[in-house]
Amino acid sequence: MYGYKSKIKLFDTDAAGILFFANQFKYVEEAYEAFLSSENINIIDLIKNGNFLVPVVHAETDYISPLTVGDEITIEIKIGKIGESSFRLDHKIFKNGNIESGSGNTVHVCVSKMNFKRIKIPEKIVSVLKKL
Repeated sequence: MYGYKSKIKLFDTDAAGILFFANQFKYVEEAYEAFLSSENINIIDLIKNGNFLVPVVHAETDYISPLTVGDEITIEIKIGKIGESSFRLDHKIFKNGNIESGSGNTVHVCVSKMNFKRIKIPEKIVSVLKKL
């Protein structure tokens, strides 16, 4: 499991100051990118210079309690499943360290950059994912 801390920003909220529902995924993605960076995987370098991409093909989340401007949150990410060409990341979001505010998952598929056909997840990525 990987934990990442952030704070709800005004521009991610609706007129009532509550996190706009779709923006929950922005915080989950931010945590995922921070995890990759902590494992010395530069996502920009992978996109620009790698021979594969790892797009999200499915995403779902549950909203358990509201998050408002300034709330300090912790996003926990763990591996749900690793397949041959895809993996699922499960996430939970906590407000103030212990109030569960959201949970869900994203499914990522490894594809060739040339033709977008599924390929086997590179071993370097698998070994990093297993740390979750």
